[in-house]
Amino acid sequence: MSKQLLQIQNPAAPQAGASGPSALWRLGFRPFYLLGALFAALGVPAWVAVYAGATTLPAGLPPQTWHSHEMVFGFAIAIVTGFLFTAVRNWTNQPTPTGGRLAVFALLWIAARVAFVAGASTVGLLTELLFLVLVAAALFQALLRSRNRRNYFVGALFAVLALADLLFWAGAQGFPAAPNPDTVVRFGLYLVATLTFVIGGRVIPMFTANAVRGVSQYRDVRLDRAAIGASVVAFALELAGASGVLPALIALAAALLQAARVIGWGPQGTLGKPILWILHASYGWAAIGLALIAAAALDWVPRSLAVHALAVGLVGGLIIGMITRTALGHTGRMLVAGRSETTMYALVQIAALLRVFGPLIAPQWTVRFVETSSVLWSAAFLLYLVVYWPRLSRPRIDGQDG
Repeated sequence: MSKQLLQIQNPAAPQAGASGPSALWRLGFRPFYLLGALFAALGVPAWVAVYAGATTLPAGLPPQTWHSHEMVFGFAIAIVTGFLFTAVRNWTNQPTPTGGRLAVFALLWIAARVAFVAGASTVGLLTELLFLVLVAAALFQALLRSRNRRNYFVGALFAVLALADLLFWAGAQGFPAAPNPDTVVRFGLYLVATLTFVIGGRVIPMFTANAVRGVSQYRDVRLDRAAIGASVVAFALELAGASGVLPALIALAAALLQAARVIGWGPQGTLGKPILWILHASYGWAAIGLALIAAAALDWVPRSLAVHALAVGLVGGLIIGMITRTALGHTGRMLVAGRSETTMYALVQIAALLRVFGPLIAPQWTVRFVETSSVLWSAAFLLYLVVYWPRLSRPRIDGQDG
């Protein structure tokens, strides 16, 4: 199973006819990485313009609610969809959506984004629910055919997200007993973060061991389970609104366990290899985010700092690291980060640092920190679009299918 996780090349035999516009629809990572990057590049500056009072959104969801929902259910889920459509095909040797079927998935995702930004939140919700359910069905189809029980959870992930999205809409519409929409979005973020704990724990140490000769690593399944379990408990307590010493101690324990986990993967050997250090640096934000959840439980810091540590540092950092790495491998290129990729990595990491620690150090400049962070974030994903559009819209350079 570990070899399948590390497999970059598509296991299917080379095929002719994968050239021209159809290359964009050969595998899920191609359109969804580009769509996610486009939304990241445009959506965050749009929100900051609203946040700063420079513009307004059409009537619909409140601006803060729109921003948080779209960054989780729009941006992050687009990238996760592209990654899993590609990875599950490798894990199972079963087909996942390609061609016209893949284009329909992309159109559904786009339609939901347009509806939400236009203020038609009910239309957006229904379209998004259809998208999430169909993604879950496509993943389960491949996993069940191959009896790949170890990864059934990735199909369940989208089913749970669909249920969460329904609860989000109910809360936004003011239905009695419905949860607060902000709480539902944080649940979605924590679910994606937990996915990174599982997948990151599989691939980051493996990538490192394969690329850094003689790297010293420490790995223990008991540590992995304890770190993930404590993190999930800390997330649950935060969502429940728990505060005080006990939830703070649990979140702090989770932070220390996550820190021990990533230190054991040998980050010291990756400093000269940007395509690796971005994964270690980004995963380190898991410990920072959980530590900030602990501090927020004691009312020492705003909860939003913990949320952005996980959203920008952990999820955003791992996304830029993985959408460059997997795109390079699946287009037949060497797994080496050039100047463009290294610049993207640095921009996202600096954006996270400014967004999280800027307001903590100088709260009177919070708006400026948010604005600067958004510019850096946007620049990183615009650069991705410029560099990777030609690569993802054209056939593999080695002539293979994928």
